[in-house]
Amino acid sequence: MLPDPVINHLRHVINAPDLSNTRYEVLEEIGRGGMGVVYMAHDPELGRKVAVKVLNSAEEARILAFLEHPGIVPVHDSGMLPDGRLYYVMKFVEGVRLDAYRATASLLEDRLRTFVRICEPLAFAHSRGVIHRDLKPQNVMIGPFGEVLVLDWGVARHLGASTVTAAGTQGYMAPEQREGITDIRTDVFSLGKVLEFLLDPRSAKPVRAIATKACQHDPQARYASVAELAADVTRYLDGQRVLAHRESVFELVRRWLAGNKTLTLLILTYLLVRAAIFLFMRH
Repeated sequence: MLPDPVINHLRHVINAPDLSNTRYEVLEEIGRGGMGVVYMAHDPELGRKVAVKVLNSAEEARILAFLEHPGIVPVHDSGMLPDGRLYYVMKFVEGVRLDAYRATASLLEDRLRTFVRICEPLAFAHSRGVIHRDLKPQNVMIGPFGEVLVLDWGVARHLGASTVTAAGTQGYMAPEQREGITDIRTDVFSLGKVLEFLLDPRSAKPVRAIATKACQHDPQARYASVAELAADVTRYLDGQRVLAHRESVFELVRRWLAGNKTLTLLILTYLLVRAAIFLFMRH
């Protein structure tokens, strides 16, 4: 019986795509999904690692080539394998997925700023008429220098596409996706679920209300766009009133104090000094 390392090597050789007609050399498989398989490869001409995705359909490559944004991995090259399958070559992204980042980022403010960064490439894609349809923590990468990249556009579609099928991931897909109905608010729902994932039980009511509004069952009750969702999160970070939550008087006062710390400190100092003077004069 062959040792496990030998079996694994043979499995890799058998399953690896034939890139003999390209300049790329396959190193190892790094991801697999319903829309294709991703391999780490070496580009000897430029001396760098790249990611090669072997596709079941050319749609993803066309969409990525159409979307040029710092938060979307660029396509470097594309072609056809000897067996007829299509492939494209993209930047090899190093870093951690959002689910791993969530486990190490202890400050809610940092996680929320990252969330706003996730919204940016989605808002751009929507402005170009493209919806992602499979947003989840596993499809977001945080680079070593804080770069935020939205990955896996394999089930993305242009708005109004005539052949829209059901797609997405259980727990993150909007209710209407099960019927193959998608639009901008579909991605808003998934982003709301991503926001819920980034929160914790101690998160304040306003930011939890933002996630709740984004995840409404009725698409019309959600934020009308990703930009509106990101703007409400930014208001929370800036200590402003969010649109998704009606504040009580206590919450209003607390938020004002938190947003005016210097003035609050000066007033408290003044009151303490006056109290000290008053007590001194009494004695």
